[in-house]
Amino acid sequence: MPGVGPLLSLFILSEIGDISRFHTSRQLSSYAGLVPSTSQSGGTVRHGRITRQGSRWLRWALVEAAINAESRPGPLRNYYLKLAKRKGNKIARVAVARKISTYVFHMLKEGKTFEEVISFRKSDLG
Repeated sequence: MPGVGPLLSLFILSEIGDISRFHTSRQLSSYAGLVPSTSQSGGTVRHGRITRQGSRWLRWALVEAAINAESRPGPLRNYYLKLAKRKGNKIARVAVARKISTYVFHMLKEGKTFEEVISFRKSDLG
């Protein structure tokens, strides 16, 4: 995976632990604290900054991977550049970190490589 070297991948694996305790990629992202906070009252829903609840070290490792992925060509860089233009660098960096956590979840859960996960996601989207 672009942006994730051997040392960072071992760190991410040790922070995640057993992947079978997460049923969806959203649960892994929530465990890392990379999901937006939500306030609801009646019919009004407001989404805020990331919750930052969960493993701070996993969140740090995923953001570091996102920083490294920004400089390497590929789908993560394209996603970062598109989002950074609209929302800014820091928000785009956290969004890429969440996308990396989704890819890591599918790689570990299904035993696929990064290229297989990317090609499956592209064919699934249409």
